[in-house]
Amino acid sequence: MRGFVVSELKHHSQIPLSTNIPEPKPGPGQVLVDVYSAGLNFFETLQTQGKYQIKLPLPFVLGTEFAGRIAKDSPIPQGCPFKPGDRVFGAGRGTYADKFAADVDQLLPLPDAMSYDQGAGLFITWPTSYEALVGRAELKPGEWILVTAAAGGVGIAAVQLAKVLGAKVIAAAGSESKIDIAKRYGGADFGVNYSKPGWQKEVLKLTGGKGVDVIYDPVGLINDSLKCIAWKGRALVIGFAAGTIEKVPMNLVLLKNISIVGLHWGAYSKFEESRIPPVWKALLELFASGKAVPVTYNQIFSLETLSDGLAAIERRETWGKAIARVRDEPNAKL
Repeated sequence: MRGFVVSELKHHSQIPLSTNIPEPKPGPGQVLVDVYSAGLNFFETLQTQGKYQIKLPLPFVLGTEFAGRIAKDSPIPQGCPFKPGDRVFGAGRGTYADKFAADVDQLLPLPDAMSYDQGAGLFITWPTSYEALVGRAELKPGEWILVTAAAGGVGIAAVQLAKVLGAKVIAAAGSESKIDIAKRYGGADFGVNYSKPGWQKEVLKLTGGKGVDVIYDPVGLINDSLKCIAWKGRALVIGFAAGTIEKVPMNLVLLKNISIVGLHWGAYSKFEESRIPPVWKALLELFASGKAVPVTYNQIFSLETLSDGLAAIERRETWGKAIARVRDEPNAKL
């Protein structure tokens, strides 16, 4: 069985794909899953080097998000809603492999109309953006929102969801091509290039001098973005993809009467588990209606070229969700 095994901490480019690892044995409350597609995430480039805030014990198989099928030889725990052959998506530890043992409570049925590639990037990306906009910022119709890294995985999901919620969306990215992606696939109303000095003035001009009501930032651009936030605005801290954890001048928070709002979707299973089902219910309804559509990068990687995909994310070349296709299936919706 193939798997991307991290035996010692080093850059992913120095880790070869293992081709003869043992098949995982599901524990209590787990099923064995055949992985068809896996979603690539920036934080995994940190995990292999031991630089991520959550340290995994060595050795471990890399990979978090996936879509696939319940394996034909999988045990089925009591109360499990799935049976062998069912199409599912979800998250766990070790999805960059032919098979992995998944917790049943971390799986959802893959919608019939959705491909494995599309499903592989859902489980972390979309609820993060939905809960940030709906549960934390309480984005309202007619409000202005600035989305940084708007062509990225969580960014383009946030752009789509903000449009569904009736907001006016300004997509911020580091190149004109990324802005075009956010408009074409996300439906953003406007775009600004934050690689250009003074880009905040363009935001203020677009909003009639008012500024944006909500900032959605997975990059680490809160301080820069506060220059164009509105009175009583809400700044969503989603992540620090640029690599620097910012220190925000608290006098600006006071003077502008704004809120700095964090979102850690992964912690909801510990602190607010009751919120998870309604978030997924809303998202699956949006997917079924066609109002929200997962966006995948136009180059599909494989387990053999996984490091190339992670490197492309590091170089900020990708847009939407980068995917590694682990296996094809005859007659599958791919």
